[in-house]
Amino acid sequence: MSKNILITGGAASGKTRWAVTYFSACDYVLYLRTGEAVDADTMHRIEYGNNQHGVEWDIVTGVKTAPAEYFTDHKFVIFDSLGAYTSNIIKELCDDPDNMSEETRKEIEKRVISDVTEMLDRIKEKDGSMIIITLETGFSVIPENRSQAIFREILGNVNQRIANISDEVYFSASGIQFKIK
Repeated sequence: MSKNILITGGAASGKTRWAVTYFSACDYVLYLRTGEAVDADTMHRIEYGNNQHGVEWDIVTGVKTAPAEYFTDHKFVIFDSLGAYTSNIIKELCDDPDNMSEETRKEIEKRVISDVTEMLDRIKEKDGSMIIITLETGFSVIPENRSQAIFREILGNVNQRIANISDEVYFSASGIQFKIK
């Protein structure tokens, strides 16, 4: 049965650790990382799970656009992270975030949601499961910097849309995950 899961929380709250552990016994997981490198702790967890369970994962780093293009025959996918991906799309579509128009903001939101929906559709076709990791914006202070405020607004809107279409949503705080949907 296909399942899509969103996990949200603050920075260093245990989201990635939880996602990697969730799929640790699954073979041929695709770990899509929007950043350039996987941190040492996460790599250790992946390698430990692979050795312990005799499985192998594919890891792709530096995913800047079109994440669904990396899907092949994987049934399990971790997308890490929606916040960094949103930041990449902002940089791609807007030269000056401080002076971003409402039209551009909506275009960015639409693009990110469309890219995530495409990934979810592909994993559903394979009857697989996907975990999307995102940064929770709801507890942050209002940024004085306009670019940061726009990022927070866009990611907050994207998070809400993805949470609404996800089968399950978890909140991570201090290494403890709470199922909220």
